[in-house]
Amino acid sequence: MADDSTTIELSRSELRAVVGYAAACAQPALAIFERERPDDRRPRAAIDAAQVFAQGAARTKAMRDSAWAAHRAAQETRDAGRAAASDAARAAGHAVGAAFLHPLAHATQVKHILGAAAHAARALELAAGDDPTVGADHLARVRILARPVVVDVLRRYPVAPRGGGRVGELICQLDASLR
Repeated sequence: MADDSTTIELSRSELRAVVGYAAACAQPALAIFERERPDDRRPRAAIDAAQVFAQGAARTKAMRDSAWAAHRAAQETRDAGRAAASDAARAAGHAVGAAFLHPLAHATQVKHILGAAAHAARALELAAGDDPTVGADHLARVRILARPVVVDVLRRYPVAPRGGGRVGELICQLDASLR
């Protein structure tokens, strides 16, 4: 495990694996957002951009823009009182945002690796009447999806920081289970 003063080496293939994992984690929650806002393609575009990067495309400004667009969609749905759809859109934004994981050993960077999974789990919980077992089930599924390269990258960072409400709890749970 690294401390906050070190730089972490990340190869492009490792970064692609992290982004592919994040996109796979976010994908199941996308339907929640699309039920609420069927004409809003921003979260889907973010996941699509993540998948294209994971398959070998260049990291671009358009990817970063799609992350911000998904986060704007999340804010709009939260403002409209649709918390589950908001977390689903956040999951999509975090999926493509994982391509911008910083190679600095800061615990906050763990959110770039696991944020998509945690927000998707929260979206699924909220859509099921705020049932934490649904989130736990999603975390169990995404643990299986984590290829060894993703776990190796995760272990280079300090453990996820405490805080951040329910999503923060989910990040910490997934972090602990993958290490």
